[in-house]
Amino acid sequence: MHILTLEGISKSYSDKTLFEDINFSINDTDKIGLIGINGTGKTTLLKIIAGVETPDTGNIIQMKNLRIGFLSQTPEFKPEVTILEQVFHGDAEVLKLIRDYEAVTEELSNTPENETLMQQQLDLMQKMNAQNAWELESQVKTVLTKLGVHNFKALMGTLSGGQKKRVALAQALITPCDLLILDEPTNHMDNETIDWMESFLKTRKGALLMITHDRYFLDNVSNKTIELDHGSLFSYDGNYTVFVEKKIERQQLAESSERKRQNLYKQELAWIRRGAKARSTKQKARIQRFEDLQDTSFNRGDGSVEISVAHTRLGKKIMEIENLTKGFDGKTLIKDFSYTLLPDDRIGIVGPNGAGKSTLLNMLTGKLKADSGSIDIGTTVKIGYFSQESEELDESMRAIEYIREFGENVTTSDGTKITASQMMEKFLFDKDLQWTEISRLSGGEKRRLYLLSILIKSPNVLILDEPTNDLDIDTLKVLEMYLDEFRGAVITVSHDRYFLDRTSKRIFAFEKDAKVLEHTGNYADYVEFKKNILEQENLDQKQAEKEKPNTSAKTFIGEKKLKFTYQESKDFETLEDLIDTLDTQISEIDEQMSTITTDFVKLNELSMKKEELEETLLEKMERFEYLTDLNDQIQAQKNQ
Repeated sequence: MHILTLEGISKSYSDKTLFEDINFSINDTDKIGLIGINGTGKTTLLKIIAGVETPDTGNIIQMKNLRIGFLSQTPEFKPEVTILEQVFHGDAEVLKLIRDYEAVTEELSNTPENETLMQQQLDLMQKMNAQNAWELESQVKTVLTKLGVHNFKALMGTLSGGQKKRVALAQALITPCDLLILDEPTNHMDNETIDWMESFLKTRKGALLMITHDRYFLDNVSNKTIELDHGSLFSYDGNYTVFVEKKIERQQLAESSERKRQNLYKQELAWIRRGAKARSTKQKARIQRFEDLQDTSFNRGDGSVEISVAHTRLGKKIMEIENLTKGFDGKTLIKDFSYTLLPDDRIGIVGPNGAGKSTLLNMLTGKLKADSGSIDIGTTVKIGYFSQESEELDESMRAIEYIREFGENVTTSDGTKITASQMMEKFLFDKDLQWTEISRLSGGEKRRLYLLSILIKSPNVLILDEPTNDLDIDTLKVLEMYLDEFRGAVITVSHDRYFLDRTSKRIFAFEKDAKVLEHTGNYADYVEFKKNILEQENLDQKQAEKEKPNTSAKTFIGEKKLKFTYQESKDFETLEDLIDTLDTQISEIDEQMSTITTDFVKLNELSMKKEELEETLLEKMERFEYLTDLNDQIQAQKNQ
């Protein structure tokens, strides 16, 4: 069923047309990935669909009472509200209800004897029951926890930029809506969070429209792909893999059409040169057709981008890292890390946010000092460091003027010199965009310009901190091709699984206890390695539990006399009563839970206590079973 249709939508800023006369529809089961080069208007299109911006021309026809949820790239917050208050902020009736309940409950905790508040709380509880709001409130806390947010009462003004983005994402994910619109939801998220979000969105009911550069994410979640390309919109039924296949077919068809057009143009040109006179209507029509062919502009698509990269000589000694240790506020992030960097290394660094990945890069580049250990860098090393925070760009400069500050020409690995303008073209800055003022570039275009300013300096060691953030897929493909040709070491921190698989041959994984695990292979190899380890650990644990009852009892039959130790004898006498007590306590909690089904906080506390008691009960029952078996064998031995 169609829930929203765009008809003849156009949008321009000043003299730049983003898109013109585009049409497409969204069905209630669509999960759509929107892709295109930075600056083509992807975010603007999302804002138009979400109702944040209006188109210059065209109509948007939507289902009656259509509910739209929208995650912006730059969400706004009130610094004085708590995380829970922010997440529950919204126009949906159920969210207003939960907000009111939370507020009354908070007031009641301060004045527990207030009968008016007690009655308000009771009324709200009944409404919560009627709308099944308890389930949503529970889901909110689950989603926040999965996104790495645990202190629900923290004020928004105290959070980091990444934490705020996670709260905004949680707010978008739990808001009841028919169409969920997400602008770069995977940015600044670690791999574990992205895996969870993938599963969540795949099973979520309702339509989804999203911009993301994460190609695995697109492949696993989307069932439809739309592309903004040179002001036009192309739609493909299928995920990212299908899109790539279909786009190749479209480009081949377009190239065939262009060849036919060129042949017709040559024929017309030959006829015009023979001196045709515009006397008859037929001749006039033919001359007009020639002029139309001359004026026809044709987009050949992306084509192939060939990059022969700049090169600076790299000696044998590159970087030797010895026993590196670093911590902040009493917490150690990196402990005794050592590695010798090789000339052809392609290293991907992964781990949870806050684990110390960027800290390691900042130490390697001299921006941070280690607490202990050493980093010895070779004399020929020329580091190019692409950090998460782009340097301040002079907004009044034109893009090409900024790049030329780093050099007019670049010498490639085969000795050829190319101009700064040619290098910009290779990184998808066409002639018009090169002469655009930086202030008019999109955020992604500025990020791409910053990347180019680093590469044009001809580094021989590249250190990239989250290079995939804010870069479109086409730019990432160009960067990947650049790295294929790059003769030097590359170290990359990234959450983009596709990019890591494409560019890495070794993985450094930040794990527990400030240790860095070194694994040979790309990210997919590392994931498989960790999966195998986990499966083996589970098998070992099950085998150990299976064999545990036999080790003390049956193994020694015929070898020595079986008997209880003092502790075993004491446990055997008391465990049966303890098991009965635990059973009674669990039953009492079940009764309490049945009488307070509307108090989520108390229910949560009781549920956690019940889980602890059930774990203890299981442990005691296993112990009692083992001791009962041992006692039977002792009695059997006595009777022999």
